[in-house]
Amino acid sequence: MSKKVFKAAVAAVCLLQFGQVAQADEIMDQVFETAQPYMHHSCSSVLDTFGEDEAKVAEIVRLMAMVSLYNRQIDILAAIPDEQDRADLKDEFVEELEDSCDDDAGMLLAGAVDLAVKETMEAFD
Repeated sequence: MSKKVFKAAVAAVCLLQFGQVAQADEIMDQVFETAQPYMHHSCSSVLDTFGEDEAKVAEIVRLMAMVSLYNRQIDILAAIPDEQDRADLKDEFVEELEDSCDDDAGMLLAGAVDLAVKETMEAFD
């Protein structure tokens, strides 16, 4: 897995938005619908398909992270009230996602993102 591509892509992910978006079921219905066409991608296939478009990879990761946070009922603003800690959270998420995808490039990206969300939140408990 290209760390450069994932770091650039995930840098665009704002975990603060996830906490806010995860509160609104109507918005999440749209997120689920938008994410659905990408749910079959693995860590490697998303890069094979969209690797030249870092913004698209970031969008896909962001959608899957929103789904994961919503399913886990995590409100980032409530769980991590300190702004500096939220900045650190993003770095931890990137590292966890890279680790998951490096360990198994064939893993579904949605699963890798969910695992990264889980591991990241556990690191901040």
